[in-house]
Amino acid sequence: MSRVMIKNLGSFIGKKVKVSGWLYSRTSKGKLIFLLIRDGTALVQAIVSRQMLSEEQFNLADKLTQESSLELIGVVREDKRAVGGYEIEVESLRVFQICENYPISPKKHGVEFLLSLQHLWIRSQHISSVLKIRAEIISAARNFLNSRGFYQVDTPILTPFACEGTSTLFEVEYFGEPAYLAQSGQLYNEATCMALGKVYTFGPTFRAEKSRTRRHLMEFWMLEPEMAFVEQEENMVIQEELIYYIVSEVLRNCSNELAILKRDISLLKKVQTPFPRLTYSQVVEILREKGFDIKWGDDFGAPHETAISSLYEKPVFITHYPASIKAFYMQPDFNNPELALCADLIASEGYGEIIGGSQRIHDYDLLKKKITEHHLPIEAYQWYLDLRKYGSVPHSGFGLGLERTVCWICGLSHIRETIAFPRMLDKIYP
Repeated sequence: MSRVMIKNLGSFIGKKVKVSGWLYSRTSKGKLIFLLIRDGTALVQAIVSRQMLSEEQFNLADKLTQESSLELIGVVREDKRAVGGYEIEVESLRVFQICENYPISPKKHGVEFLLSLQHLWIRSQHISSVLKIRAEIISAARNFLNSRGFYQVDTPILTPFACEGTSTLFEVEYFGEPAYLAQSGQLYNEATCMALGKVYTFGPTFRAEKSRTRRHLMEFWMLEPEMAFVEQEENMVIQEELIYYIVSEVLRNCSNELAILKRDISLLKKVQTPFPRLTYSQVVEILREKGFDIKWGDDFGAPHETAISSLYEKPVFITHYPASIKAFYMQPDFNNPELALCADLIASEGYGEIIGGSQRIHDYDLLKKKITEHHLPIEAYQWYLDLRKYGSVPHSGFGLGLERTVCWICGLSHIRETIAFPRMLDKIYP
């Protein structure tokens, strides 16, 4: 008999099935034992009756503890009162291991305690639901890009140079030479888009930021599309369509997980295109009116982004930042070179920036000048400059921070909940 996943039990009503999993909880009521079983896909209640099982198997079921592993065979019954709407009348039971002294009990535990047992805490309904939504977000993003003619390419994790700034690099030794963990795959993507037209990379990136905020991890995942012959306006349209598609797919496919997280889905349903747009200068004026002490040329922090996001019920673009506070590769505005043709997408509900994007400089001399102005070594970027020598075209791209997107869509209080094993300033174990 083949094993059936719990989430698929609705297709087997009245039929005998085999289910394998772990004990979530147990309740004994004399001649009946109620086992709540999880298998990673969902939960189901299994009813163990003294009349149906041998004395030995019934007593074995009564000894099961939280997280004991087991396999059972029984008939699926529909019951609207049961978890998931179905239950199983158990006919036979097999135990793989009775779990002893499982350290995470149903009572409430402190954050530090749970983080020290992250390898076990991911079994909780809360974290499991987040990880399922994370998987759906990844799937939706890939489907969106693949269906629009993008090719996924893989870019190096070990690099000889910086992309976003030298102060946040993790340095490693590469056969006697310094190398760095990648901050982004963008620069390599600019090369591959000149070969394939539209590309994206998806993988881990690293920033050695000494930050303990609820929005920062040392290791996080980025989705980074790059597009030849695309300028900034079209770049932003693609971003908002991507976010709308991701949110729609999560609402369609993850209703149970969102319910477990107690996420207010009415807020997610308001994420409709087009998204509002504000220029950097407009935002500075709005923040001043709200009492912030900020001057033109200052970068925005979390409080500023939260204040702006409170004005809208969906994400908002902030465009045309001062070029002086943005990365060297961003195309200056053709009408005002003090500004960059860039945009940050700020999530609603105070979750901050989830996408940063720009049109890239495609002129050789201008890019070389910017590299020099940022005190970067020309020799390390010679290959990048080559892209502007051999068939250069206007091109644009963006980077979506997966963990921040998960945090926002799930309505979480801290980014550490968005990945199975978070890497933070003071945490690398397990």
